[in-house]
Amino acid sequence: MFSILLVLLIIVAVFMIGLILLQKSEGSGMSGSSAASMFGGALTGAAAGNFLTRLTAWLATIFFVLCAALALVSSRSNMAMQQSELRQELVSQSAPAQSPTTPAVPEN
Repeated sequence: MFSILLVLLIIVAVFMIGLILLQKSEGSGMSGSSAASMFGGALTGAAAGNFLTRLTAWLATIFFVLCAALALVSSRSNMAMQQSELRQELVSQSAPAQSPTTPAVPEN
């Protein structure tokens, strides 16, 4: 489960980076050349700004949800491991301590 969520998080992060680079900034950014050529002019002007902004917001929301899910899955697996180690330690302490047996040396 952890691996699947991690791969999804990486994919969403890469898409978010691409979308952020496509958005128009104060100095026109990359959106002036690449968005128009990639999407055949469909994402130019105000429609492109609204679409890219909304898509970036959705991807950011998905990114944060995946981060929270990863933290939850990670903490649960760590807790289970810690509880297992604690249980083993308690069992070993509750068992009577056995000292190594040494052969009795006859006294002369």
